[in-house]
Amino acid sequence: MNKLLWIPLILLLICCTYTARSFAENISKGVTLSGHLYDKENGESLPGATVYVSNTKSGTTSNNYGFYSMTLPVGSYHVVYSFLGYNDYIIDIELHNDTTLTIEMVSTSHDLNEVEVTGLAKNENVVNAQMSVNSISAKTIASIPSLMGEVDLIKALQLLPGVKFVAEGSSGLSVRGGGPDQNLILLDEATIYNAGHLMGFFSVFNNDAVKSVDLYKGDLPAKYGGRLASMIDVRMKDGNTKGFHGNGGIGLISSRLLLEGPVVKDKVAFMVAGRRSYADLFLRLSPDEDINSNILYFYDLNMKVNYNINGNNHLYLSGYFGKDVFKSGLFGMNWGNATGTARWNHIFNKKLFSNLTFVASRFNYQLGVSENSANGFDWQSSLDDYNLREDFQWFANPNNLVTFGYSTLYHNFFPGVIQGTNKDSFITKYQLNSQHALESAVFISNEQKIGALFILKYGFRVSMFNNIGSATNYQFDSQGNVTDSTSHGPGDFYNSYTGFEPRLGIVFLVNESSSVKGSYSKNHQYIQQAQNSTAGSPLHIWFPSSPNVKPQIGHQFALGYFRNFRENVFETSIEVYYKYSNSAIDYRDHADLLLNKYFEGELLFGKSWGYGAELMVKKNSGKLTGWLSYTLSKSLRKINGINDGNEYPSPYDRPNDISLVMNYDLNTRVSFGFTWVYSSGNPVTFPVGRFDYNNTTVPVYSKRNSYRMPDYHRLDMSITWREKYKPEKKWHSEFNVSVYNAYNRKNPYVINFQSEPDNPNVTYAESTYLFGIIPSFTYNFKF
Repeated sequence: MNKLLWIPLILLLICCTYTARSFAENISKGVTLSGHLYDKENGESLPGATVYVSNTKSGTTSNNYGFYSMTLPVGSYHVVYSFLGYNDYIIDIELHNDTTLTIEMVSTSHDLNEVEVTGLAKNENVVNAQMSVNSISAKTIASIPSLMGEVDLIKALQLLPGVKFVAEGSSGLSVRGGGPDQNLILLDEATIYNAGHLMGFFSVFNNDAVKSVDLYKGDLPAKYGGRLASMIDVRMKDGNTKGFHGNGGIGLISSRLLLEGPVVKDKVAFMVAGRRSYADLFLRLSPDEDINSNILYFYDLNMKVNYNINGNNHLYLSGYFGKDVFKSGLFGMNWGNATGTARWNHIFNKKLFSNLTFVASRFNYQLGVSENSANGFDWQSSLDDYNLREDFQWFANPNNLVTFGYSTLYHNFFPGVIQGTNKDSFITKYQLNSQHALESAVFISNEQKIGALFILKYGFRVSMFNNIGSATNYQFDSQGNVTDSTSHGPGDFYNSYTGFEPRLGIVFLVNESSSVKGSYSKNHQYIQQAQNSTAGSPLHIWFPSSPNVKPQIGHQFALGYFRNFRENVFETSIEVYYKYSNSAIDYRDHADLLLNKYFEGELLFGKSWGYGAELMVKKNSGKLTGWLSYTLSKSLRKINGINDGNEYPSPYDRPNDISLVMNYDLNTRVSFGFTWVYSSGNPVTFPVGRFDYNNTTVPVYSKRNSYRMPDYHRLDMSITWREKYKPEKKWHSEFNVSVYNAYNRKNPYVINFQSEPDNPNVTYAESTYLFGIIPSFTYNFKF
């Protein structure tokens, strides 16, 4: 497929848009009930809420912006609106014409019977045609015991089946054996390229500002692509349209504050949330000058404005800015993310909804030695994205929901420049060339109900990737040595890839509380990350596909059984999956990845595959809530040039993984949290011998990833005391005490091999661990 094919594809998409609009306007087989669902207290939209017509046993769910639409024959209906954590809203309505009905639902959060089953818990996990997806609420995240009291979205996701932490304290995720760079992390549709603060110990997401989190494991919706393993879709709160409110907290490591309220009531609202750590303030109290002169902190800022222009148009503006700063003596480094998102929701008519989005995002880091030093240097690197996308939802009829649209994304890679900071520095300026690329896609999918028992989801995504000059392309021999080079001028489209990515899913509804699902998906990943460790270092470099680096292409098959019990109080599921790629990337032994303009020669290509089973048992309501998840999996690679061409475990192969998460409400004022995790150790490559060469000891290593770190396990606990809730009181507070690693398990973080001081011929292994038992205290408040 060449570039010219995109012209008719885009024209076809435009024609589909207006054909759908025209057809939706003229269809006359019924009347349409549509509208939005909101939280009555704060005006937040409610995505994923269920709209059920009991006398026809038909229904739909609201989209990401709380909009719903369904077509029914003229008549009388009993309609039930339900959403987990809210009281059902029930209405009897006569439909003679198209009707718009905006519903404001009441939260059960202040109900004295909150610990009991209140209303119907939705069975979305049973009927949802999108397979391998997990949703987790900000309230659930806040109830999980945390490191140093810092509530962490990423750490919460690590407790879900199929999701594993890359290393203790890291914000990196391995989903179904994939690498951290194979996860697409979105914050209000803007890509977050480094999700960690303080070298990955904490995530960049301020939970106070989070509205919803959805994790898609491989089977991505057709409108998303570009990654093989998963997509994490994080949405910020929209801002309270009803009244001015705030909340925050003071903890051991950081403090935070969120303010929100209407600019024009029910019309324009804002939300702003800030967070800052203060380890540097405590360091200044040390009498040791080497310690009190150090600087170590992070901060982030979330902002959002939403403007309800009229019933058919809604505008959202949001942004994130975060940064880490570290300085010790003459050495210093900083890194951070910045994003900006503008979204326009438009309702063409009762059946056609659109969302137009423009996003700008940046990740950058800088490190160096003070210019006052003779060794002074400065090293900088960055990645900038600019993305325009539009997606449409056409509620064609009660049995078909069609989604289609387009996306174009411009990447600007600046791998790095290093230079001396004064005339006496021995470091001369060295710069890697910037790289530019355009990543585009069109997509269409349909979710179709076939009778009362089957739901079919099918569609495709066509993606295209172009490398853009100016650039120099190097050719390499089989050993990674440069043999030739080709230069390309500014603006030249000198290389392209096109991918066809089908999506297929099927649901068989055994009954109202159980189903069997299957899915297949294919994805292309056009940008990758050069990683020099599994730790949370920000010094990883993103690089694009090129004539030397083919895009990674992944296939995934999944099959699952889903069953709910006791009117959806209990959810259970088991999924099995198989995934493979013929274009996996790994590195030569002793690869040189940093500031190496020939680093493409350090790459090796081959096959990867993985398979596994994921079990989850979840309790949604009552005094005791939580879940148990177990994952049994394998992740393997086979690449010529590594391990003599034989298969070997991937760096993320951890066969057994267990997570137990529980929250017990003793009463409305006191609750307890427990989390226990167990995981097989990471595969590692150890030295198995050594020899001396020119008075230098050279290690001899084992086969790639042929050893394992010791198994990992840990127990975390917390207790929360809340003051008695009084509606007339404006200030409410709670105290939380958490204990991380309660039984003081010494989980090895790294193993170093040392020579005996008295006998250099004897080598011993020495383990280093990060965390022992860590208690913490947090004071939370809202007003």
